Amino acid sequence: MTTTTDFLSHLNSSQRQAVEHFCGPLLVVAGAGSGKTRALTYRISNLILKHRVHPENILAVTFTNKAAREMKERMQKLFAEQVAVSRYGKPFEKLAAHEQTHLRSHVYKEYIKELWVGTFHSLFSRILRFDIDKYQDEKGRKWNRNFSIFDESDAQSLVKEIVTKQLNLDDKKFEPRSVRYAISNAKNQGISPQDFEREQPNYRGRVIAEVYNHYQDRLAANNALDFDDLILVPVKLFEQNEQVLGYWHNKFRHILVDEYQDTNRIQYDLIRLLATNGETRKNEWDWRNRSIFVVGDADQSIYSFRMADFTILLEFQENFGDNLPDEDTRTMVKLEENYRSRENILEAANELISNNSQRIDKVLKPTRGAGEQIYLYKAEDEIAEADFVVNQIRNLESKHPEMHWGSFAILYRTNAQSRPFEELLVRRGIPYTIVGGLKFYDRKEIKDVIAYLRAIANPADTVSLLRVINTPRRGIGKATIDNLVKASQELSLPLWEILSDETSVNTLAGRSAKGVNSFAQIIRYWQEQLDTVSPAQIVQGVLEDSNYVKDLQTQGTDESLERVANVQELYNAVLQFEEEHEDATLGSFLASTALTSDLDNLKEGQTAVSLLTLHASKGLEFPVVFLVGLEQGLFPNFRSLDDPASLEEERRLCYVGITRAQERLYISYARERRLYGSREPAIASQFLGELPKELLTSGKQTRVVSNSFAAKSRSTSTGESRSTSVGVQNWQVGDRILHKTFGIGEITHILGSGNKVSLAIAFPNLNQKKIIDPRIAQLEKVD
Repeated sequence: MTTTTDFLSHLNSSQRQAVEHFCGPLLVVAGAGSGKTRALTYRISNLILKHRVHPENILAVTFTNKAAREMKERMQKLFAEQVAVSRYGKPFEKLAAHEQTHLRSHVYKEYIKELWVGTFHSLFSRILRFDIDKYQDEKGRKWNRNFSIFDESDAQSLVKEIVTKQLNLDDKKFEPRSVRYAISNAKNQGISPQDFEREQPNYRGRVIAEVYNHYQDRLAANNALDFDDLILVPVKLFEQNEQVLGYWHNKFRHILVDEYQDTNRIQYDLIRLLATNGETRKNEWDWRNRSIFVVGDADQSIYSFRMADFTILLEFQENFGDNLPDEDTRTMVKLEENYRSRENILEAANELISNNSQRIDKVLKPTRGAGEQIYLYKAEDEIAEADFVVNQIRNLESKHPEMHWGSFAILYRTNAQSRPFEELLVRRGIPYTIVGGLKFYDRKEIKDVIAYLRAIANPADTVSLLRVINTPRRGIGKATIDNLVKASQELSLPLWEILSDETSVNTLAGRSAKGVNSFAQIIRYWQEQLDTVSPAQIVQGVLEDSNYVKDLQTQGTDESLERVANVQELYNAVLQFEEEHEDATLGSFLASTALTSDLDNLKEGQTAVSLLTLHASKGLEFPVVFLVGLEQGLFPNFRSLDDPASLEEERRLCYVGITRAQERLYISYARERRLYGSREPAIASQFLGELPKELLTSGKQTRVVSNSFAAKSRSTSTGESRSTSVGVQNWQVGDRILHKTFGIGEITHILGSGNKVSLAIAFPNLNQKKIIDPRIAQLEKVD
């Protein structure tokens, strides 16, 4: 195919340098918003169109299936445009419908179909379908080409069965989830069961190695691999079979890897073997008609908890490249022009990340105007923080027709932080969605605790009883539960009447009777306390009596600790509910949670405010970003404060959050925050001190809102009466006011906006908080 257009003409000079690179190694350091996907897409297209590389000789590794699909779609469009010009002499969009259809089909068959584009797992499982029968592990285990792939649930079940049934281990000491986590980590480092036992010769290490060994036996017996094996087995296969490695080395002459900073050591080994054919002497590598092209940014490496190792990217020049200084090297290109964010946002990001030592020096260069200053807000507490954020969102959306709810994102360090924002958004009728996770009241651990509470408040709730009767595990099997349910149905009695009768339970439950009676005792005891203790005390008591939190803590995984944080945030929610409702009961709290979880279902296609963790935000962008909870111990988190390497990763995470913002960035922190049920003073994050002061503003929020997006400020007539101006003036959290009846108080929350604003005011002499309409009450600010 001959092309009549220079399809690279609209790339910038750095992008073009990367794309036109043909043979040998190249590291592309791609800053946030610098067009890395474009570089990868055009790179592949240039190899095919200019250098006549056959598509089947190209291997492109992405980190998500979505990224792979996007890449293919972009290339199909790009090829179609080129073929349209060369074949028909006019642009693709000018072709007739039947010509477009025919051309798309041709492009797919000719160029896209034969490309190997996908994730590590999808690409190398495909390779194993050809060659796994040529592999055997260190114990002689073998697999066939029609192997099954066990998902995480399958793997967890298998480990649990080995721990509890095959080896009869104490599953409190050897919690199946944590054992599975240890096995997965070992595989991601290329460690076999035998290696594991040698490296950890203590009792726990030996036992986990034994479980690992039996786990591999069971996988082989089932002709199955887990997700980790899809990377580990190809590495081991290539290392033990030169012919197999040679075949795939010759096939994949051009290897591309996206998000290179997120690779782990075993993935690196895979790429190294394929690119070099296993040759360890660098001077023996033959790069004729061959390349390795990796794209990444050490400043955006935030997944060490998944075993990602960004030093692999930092070592590229030493491992593959010419190892020359940045200004002289021919094996590294930096993409620094940012097409996403305003200049002020980029300047703040550059200044922040410059405090990290482990990085490749680069500076994001703006291609857009300066934009607004970054708004820094200090809230009284997490509730006031949510008030501020939601008020800003509401005001911006109402004043700017070009904006919709989907223009806004709230980013936080931990999932547990979403709760006050979710509840307030629901209350204000603003649609929202949790990106990359479940809404607070949809999370398993929250549903579990709520089920306990519902069973206490309403013993007839059989669904809730069944959800938690063996959660955490009390040795109650499915057969026992079936017997109990069957008895209740045959006698036409609520299940609770059976469970609460010890004689019936002893008759029906056999060896499980102790566990059932223990569960019933918890429910019965707290039912008796309903009228005498607060909802928060009930939640705290249930969590202690059931060992729910203790069970999660015993698991010791990152996931289980995140669940603990969510359960503790539920306790905070109950305390907040009690503060806001004088006559709070367990029943009224449960009614409020049902409302929260039922009202926030979005209709298809409806735009919504995005709530997401900073980890989930990578790769996304939003016109307006609220980066919340910038406090020491929260962000950066406690675990990083005494570990320089972890602190640098937290800073990278902050950098990622800042660079998600296109137009406007708000950063907030609280003076105090409720943690584990009690209010604790908070200290502003050290990251705030690393941002340039001249880029920040903390003036009155209404001024910032009116300046945003060149909005027209609303002026008020100088002839308005004093009482009117007092009613609609710019109240701020922390303002001290005088009320004619209640005396002096302090504003703790601002509810609503504009003419519909209400104030939550704490009056020390009353020892309570009241919600007041400033348009009706006569309020005066007190200096």
